Amino acid sequence: MAKIIQTIDIVGLGALGVMYADFFTKKLGKEKVRVLADGARIERYKREQVTFNGEVCDFPYCDAKKESRPSELMLFAVKYGALETAMEENAHLVRENTVLLSVLNGIRSEEDLGRRFGREKVVHCIAQKMAAMKEGNAAFCTNTGELAIGVLGDGSLENLAAVKAFFDRTGFAYSCPEDMRHAMWGKLLCNVGVNQTVSLFEGTYRSVQKEGEAREMMKAAMRETILVANAEGVDLTEKDMDDWISVIDGLNPDGEPSMRQDGKAGRKTEVALFAGTICELGKKHGIHTPVNDRFLEKIE
Repeated sequence: MAKIIQTIDIVGLGALGVMYADFFTKKLGKEKVRVLADGARIERYKREQVTFNGEVCDFPYCDAKKESRPSELMLFAVKYGALETAMEENAHLVRENTVLLSVLNGIRSEEDLGRRFGREKVVHCIAQKMAAMKEGNAAFCTNTGELAIGVLGDGSLENLAAVKAFFDRTGFAYSCPEDMRHAMWGKLLCNVGVNQTVSLFEGTYRSVQKEGEAREMMKAAMRETILVANAEGVDLTEKDMDDWISVIDGLNPDGEPSMRQDGKAGRKTEVALFAGTICELGKKHGIHTPVNDRFLEKIE
């Protein structure tokens, strides 16, 4: 009998977490959704009120420690630095049939989830084509985009089929790339270039859309990523870079990537996920990564 997912748990209320919690709560009703957090955080959410596009969110908050019903689908939307804590706080809800999704940036979170809970539980995922921001407890999104989903290695096709069926029933936008690993590295290619360059120059997307030092640095960082990806057996090319630059050039010039938003708000950035990954793998393969070395030093 095919696995059927009826409920979803959301862990983390950044911009994407709020967006997904809002979507599924409205589609499924509060009884089919849990927004999992610790008690103190829940009290703060209720007191300060979380909003999405100006509307106060009536989310089904649940104290993870007090919950016992196994999770059918658990979606992690925390920052990478909070992932380990989030996994441990919710580990008792992950059972044999639980499916795990991560909308975190980078290529490490699925590996971490797989090591902790079993790789067969993880459906690989990329959050893409959205423009989401969060200021305090107010999240905004002009385009909700989609999730690109697939499985790698020991991943379960049954779990992938169950997630696809769940998304089909709820009308949630998704795609299934033919080569999921290539797709994940492609998104990393974009983030390594645009997120870090805009952050270093303390600008907006306009900083890299016009010709000049910032745009050239973005391209150089992306070329380092291509070299590292190739050494890892991923066929990224200059065409992939050009395609992503076309996407970047079409973004709102006054918009900001998530890393720049984190920097302005004084939050820890995800530079370790981007430059950190490229520098680490560069050393492994004997590839020089001077631009990403600089990002890692200056942004961190």
